[in-house]
Amino acid sequence: MATSVSETAQRRDVGLAGVVMFGTGTAIGVSIFTVLQPAASVAGSGLLLALLLAAVPMLLFAVTYAYLGSAVPVSGASYEWPRRFLHPFVGFLISWLRILSNVGALTVLAQILISYVGMVVALPLKPTMAVLLTIIFALNYIGVSVAARVQNLLMVLLLGVFGVFVAGGLPQADFSVLTQALEAQPLVVLAAVPLMISLFLGIESAVEIGEEVRQPGRNIPLGIALAIGLTALVYGLVSITALGALGPEGLSSSAAPLLEAAQGSLGSWATPVVVAAAAVAILTSMNSIALTFSRSLLAMGRAGAFPTALGKIHPRFATPHRAVVAGYALAMTGLLMPTSLIFLLLAVNIPTMLKYVACSLSAVRVAKAHPEIHARSSLGLGRRAAALSGILAAVCGLAIIAVGFQADWRAYALVAGWAVVGVVFWVVRRRIIAA
Repeated sequence: MATSVSETAQRRDVGLAGVVMFGTGTAIGVSIFTVLQPAASVAGSGLLLALLLAAVPMLLFAVTYAYLGSAVPVSGASYEWPRRFLHPFVGFLISWLRILSNVGALTVLAQILISYVGMVVALPLKPTMAVLLTIIFALNYIGVSVAARVQNLLMVLLLGVFGVFVAGGLPQADFSVLTQALEAQPLVVLAAVPLMISLFLGIESAVEIGEEVRQPGRNIPLGIALAIGLTALVYGLVSITALGALGPEGLSSSAAPLLEAAQGSLGSWATPVVVAAAAVAILTSMNSIALTFSRSLLAMGRAGAFPTALGKIHPRFATPHRAVVAGYALAMTGLLMPTSLIFLLLAVNIPTMLKYVACSLSAVRVAKAHPEIHARSSLGLGRRAAALSGILAAVCGLAIIAVGFQADWRAYALVAGWAVVGVVFWVVRRRIIAA
C-alpha cells in the first residue's frame, strides 16, 4: 500500500520570521530576570563587557549550526548530525541527555513563571505547571504553524514590554556605568562570562525543525544571524537600563533587579510590566523547548534508537504527534523533580554544552570528509574555515562545562548517572533489534 506524503513528511510552514522568533524566543527567557544580579556581584559594571564576551562562543556555535543547517536541514538536527557524521551512539547519547535537560528546563521555567505571576495573583504551583505544559504541548500537537504563530505573537508582546522598560528607564539612566565597564578588571569580567552565556543558549533552536522551514538554505543561516543580533540588542539595552537605574551596587544587592529598575520610571506600573515581561519571555522559551524536544524524539524514533512509533507523522496536522505526546509525558515527570534552581540549571546546561560540542565536531567532520555536503551549505565558508570554526566552538563548549563544576558537583553526578542509564538502554535495545 502506498504511503501518502502527509504520513511521512512535515509541511514547510516556518519562514524567516519564524526562524528568528524561535531562536530569540528560546534565548530571551528567564535568564535576563535572574542573571543580572549575580553577574553584577561578580563584575559590577563589567557585566556589560562580559555580555559581549559571552556572545563570542555563541557566535562560533551559531556559525557551525548555520553551516550544517543550510547544508543538512533535518528535524531533530542535534541528534541527526552527530548520528550521521560522528557515530550513532554519539547522536543517541546527546539526545538521551537532552531528555534530562529538556524536562529540567521546562520545570525550571514553569516554576519561575508561576513565582512571577504570584506577585499579582496567587497560583497553586504543581496544578498550574501541569496546565501550562498541557497547553504548550497541545499547540505543538496541532501544528508547527500554530506554534510558530503563537511564538511570533508572544515575541512581539515581549519586545513591546521590554521597549516600555527601556523607553521609561534609559533617559533617566546614569551613563557613567559605561565608563566604569571599560575600567573593570579583566579577571572579574571573565569570571562573569559563564553566567552571561546563559542569556544566549537556544539561539539556534530553529535547526531542530529544519524539515519544516521554507528555503532552509537561506532562512536558517540568515534567521540565526538575525536572532543573535536581536537578542544582543535587547540584552544590551535592558542591561544598560538596569545598571544605569540602580548602579552596580544596587543591582548586585537586588532580589528583583528589573522590577526595582522599572519602579523609578514606571511607578505603580512597574510590577505589571515586569511580570508581563517575565510571563511572556518564559512562555516563548517553553514553547520553543517543547517544539525542539518533540523533534528530537521524532528523529530518534525514525532512526530506530527509540520505538519507531515516535517517528510517525500525523496525517492531518503533519506533526510528529506521537513524539509530542511522549515529550508531554516526560515533561510531566518534572512535577516530581526538586525545586533547587541552581541544581536544575546546571543539569540543563551541561547536556546543552555537550550538544553544542557534538554538533560542532559534526561540522568539522563534514568540512573535512564530505565535500559534497559542504558544497550544499549557503554560508559561504571554505572547508578550512568551517572546520576551524567547529574546532573552536567545541573547545569553548568543553571549557564552559569545566568552569561550572565548582558551582554544584551534584548536577554533574546526576548527568553522569542518567548517561549510564542511557548506555544500558542502548546496549539492551541493540540486542533486541539484533535478535
